[in-house]
Amino acid sequence: MASLVLAAYRFLSPLQPHLLRLLASRKPKLKSFAEARTNLFEELQTRLNSLPEPKCRVWVHASSVGEFEQARPIIAELRQQLPDLDVVVSFFSDSGYETRKHYPDAAVVFYLPLDTPQNARRLADMIGADIFMLMRYDFWPNHLEAIKQSGARMILAAAALPPGSPYLKPTLNGFYREIFSLFDAIYTIDATDRETFQNRFGCRTVFTAGDPRFDQVFKRQKKSDERAARLTPLFRNKPVLVGGSTWGPDEAILVPAWLSLRTKLSLMLVPHKVDRENIQRLMQLLRDQEIDAVTISEIGENFDPAKQVLVIDQVGYLAELYDIASIAYVGGGFGVNVHNTIEPAVHGIPVLFGPRHGNSPEAAGLIEAGAAKVVSDEAELRQALTAFVEDAAQLKKTGEKAAGYINARLGATIIITRDIAQHCRTKS
Repeated sequence: MASLVLAAYRFLSPLQPHLLRLLASRKPKLKSFAEARTNLFEELQTRLNSLPEPKCRVWVHASSVGEFEQARPIIAELRQQLPDLDVVVSFFSDSGYETRKHYPDAAVVFYLPLDTPQNARRLADMIGADIFMLMRYDFWPNHLEAIKQSGARMILAAAALPPGSPYLKPTLNGFYREIFSLFDAIYTIDATDRETFQNRFGCRTVFTAGDPRFDQVFKRQKKSDERAARLTPLFRNKPVLVGGSTWGPDEAILVPAWLSLRTKLSLMLVPHKVDRENIQRLMQLLRDQEIDAVTISEIGENFDPAKQVLVIDQVGYLAELYDIASIAYVGGGFGVNVHNTIEPAVHGIPVLFGPRHGNSPEAAGLIEAGAAKVVSDEAELRQALTAFVEDAAQLKKTGEKAAGYINARLGATIIITRDIAQHCRTKS
């Protein structure tokens, strides 16, 4: 019997378009959301019609950019094994779609329409997927039920049930039990979540695969970026601290903590936002503390990392910049949540971040492994930096623990890819 929550959702979900129209007139973000989905089905049908008949079609859905990063190594491996495979990708968020709308390994990238029964049936029929893979979360009941009814094999990959998440609320137990039962296979990040899926939600085909992001980050670490490579020779004379994805509260403790070590430690700042206003704010912060700084856009032949701070006002290669670092400070831990901590860890360096990391299981894992440290204020950050700068053995040992943590978690891509490839070969 359907849970009351799911039954109520099914009853009310047809009202979503009307509610969106009402709210879009007052909220710019919702207006953008609605406009992005105008003529969605017509445009999608045209693009699908231009494709040759696929031997096997895989539909990948990701809520946003972070979830899609988990899918990328799987898609790349599938494309290598099955060149005739047809991959289509959907996003719920604007940021996900805008960032990856030209993703080369996908035949089509599109927005997920509103989760009404009519939209769901129309979309599932239009896509005609043989396999549907949902990354991590973004459970839209009507879409999932329509995909199930279409006959596609349904896979939930990189599944996680973090403490405090809505999936574990007793009032929603029946709702999620029905949602999770739709999937033919669930691949969890760790064994604890596998047991929860089995014991709490009655799921039978649940397997521990790990997080494909580790494979993606490891693969990316092996590649070089021309922009990062040009900087490497400049930073060879002393240790380098890279502040990645920083926000104002991060910089407020990072810059003064570094100041006391400036003769022993170079600093590179890579703010999360690189718009003109934020870069000007950051440059002014440095000037106020009498720090000479230059942006990567204006760097010249006379740049000296022993005397100047480098501010990266471009996007797209933070992961590669960590290769230059001796120590990484990852921003976000004084805001909503710390940003990506495995990108620096894969380079075998210590990782520091603020106290808010509850939504990042890999951050907790790095702490437990002795590869990362939480700093709550400027004094703690200064103390941590000083310890690494003054003790080369500790710096090396902590970095080795970071690399070891990553290496022990590689392989999720192969496990999940095997399932999809086997199904595609059977189908063809």
